[in-house]
Amino acid sequence: MNTAVIYRKEAWYDLLSILRTPGFVIPSLAFPVVFYVFFGVMFNSGGASAYMLVTYGCFGIMGPAMFNFAMNIASDRAHGWLTLKRLSPMPVLAYLLAKFTTALVFSLVIVALLFTIAAVFAEVRLDLWQWVLLAVVLLLGTLPFALVGLILGLTLSDKAAPAVVNLVYLPMALLSGLWLPIHMLPSLLQQASWIWPSYHLSQVGLKVIGMDQGHALSIHLLLLTLSSILLAMVAVWSFKRLTGENA
Repeated sequence: MNTAVIYRKEAWYDLLSILRTPGFVIPSLAFPVVFYVFFGVMFNSGGASAYMLVTYGCFGIMGPAMFNFAMNIASDRAHGWLTLKRLSPMPVLAYLLAKFTTALVFSLVIVALLFTIAAVFAEVRLDLWQWVLLAVVLLLGTLPFALVGLILGLTLSDKAAPAVVNLVYLPMALLSGLWLPIHMLPSLLQQASWIWPSYHLSQVGLKVIGMDQGHALSIHLLLLTLSSILLAMVAVWSFKRLTGENA
């Protein structure tokens, strides 16, 4: 079979399996939308809607990436599917890219929903290039959180994965200033926010609309890149440890 066909089929069946899981689809799409409607639309004042469009956009794309990788890979490990896929002729990369494609599809839907609500109900007005660039930032920003989910999926049991993802996902969002503006957090937490990739992603997005904290774009991009590389290295190590390749 043609390699491209294998990648395409794996991506399609991964997406299809997720779409058949309402317990994943509904919360992934509903949470960022409901939060944004409540805080960004109903309590719109002084540009809050535009600001929260970015921060809740970041919050929205984090969840599907982390949960899809962590829960499904942990489940595949527990039921032997990951071993079976490794023994099959299918490239391991096809398996991982399929899950990343699913995360991107969910991110795209979330971005489209939030953008529509912001423009129609919150009267957020941005230039076309800002809408497009912000969408690109959010979609590309899916990567580090997919890597976090991959690491958790490779190291946790299928029963522990959902709880641990929540323990990582929700505090990270809060401490990165995604629920409340970062300047409303205590000064110590504001300084600590620099360790989270979600903080840097939100600042890149906020810079697109001119509402960031004013630090150089290159710093945020550099730290996002370094964190992604570090997470990728940990993921590779976790995979080799799981399969015994580093023994």
